Amino acid sequence: MRLLAAIVLALSFVLAACGEDEGEQDIGEPAAESTAHAHSCEKGDLQTFEDGVLTIGTDKPAFPPYFIDDDPSNGRGFESAVAYAIARELGFEKSEVEWTVVPFNASYRPGPKDFDFDVNQISITPQRARRVDFSEPYFTAPQAVIATDGSPAADASSLADLEDVTIGVQIGTTSLDAVNASIQPSTQPKVFDDSNAVVTAIKQGQVDAVVVDLPTALFLTAVELPDAGVVGQFEAPGGDEWGALLEKDSPLTPCVNEAIDRLKESGELEEITQRWMSESADAPVLQ
Repeated sequence: MRLLAAIVLALSFVLAACGEDEGEQDIGEPAAESTAHAHSCEKGDLQTFEDGVLTIGTDKPAFPPYFIDDDPSNGRGFESAVAYAIARELGFEKSEVEWTVVPFNASYRPGPKDFDFDVNQISITPQRARRVDFSEPYFTAPQAVIATDGSPAADASSLADLEDVTIGVQIGTTSLDAVNASIQPSTQPKVFDDSNAVVTAIKQGQVDAVVVDLPTALFLTAVELPDAGVVGQFEAPGGDEWGALLEKDSPLTPCVNEAIDRLKESGELEEITQRWMSESADAPVLQ
């Protein structure tokens, strides 16, 4: 029961990360861009919170697949691996990285930070970007298919295998467009008013499967749908983008951007994503 309670607490942060902040209004402004002036990203020129050390923040408890064994410093788990890869690109050895606890809601408050950057499944939004800097995205949430044991969708190994099953989605999400564009089912998906209705629909057998974003799928199958599993994930436009969070106008922002760009170009970021968000999370990619 303690483990279940901890999972609920941590994964509720994931759901919060993937949505808008309470009380905020999206006025359609783009996320803040990194500082444009000339800069040096040589390790000796970097202005860090503590000289010679890269301080990285995240919340506690920290749960898989983002962190393994509630220990960000072990380098295991998606965001732990991404953070250390960025650190290496900036010139820091693992021994020169320190982790600090930063509650999720505190991370994007305006004002000075006691870390160099924070990784905590934080969605890039215009509202947050007025208060803090975000790096280039290191993750774009794909869509995921959930099905219960015995469902016609449970054994699907490709998107084509889902064409003739009944799929449920929540109104107002990107999932409906993703289903129609990528799966192209033979019957129209059933649309429900909220996430509770989606969960009820799959529990009662009103649908064979539901489609939600991957972080939500990991939460639902861990907590609310113990008899269901993630059949797989698939790429779709419009997914939430996660970025490293830095103090507003941080001189480190352009350097972190360059580090992430190099990780993308080399293919290392994709390898990290495949290992921890597909294989470890037991969410194979459906083509």
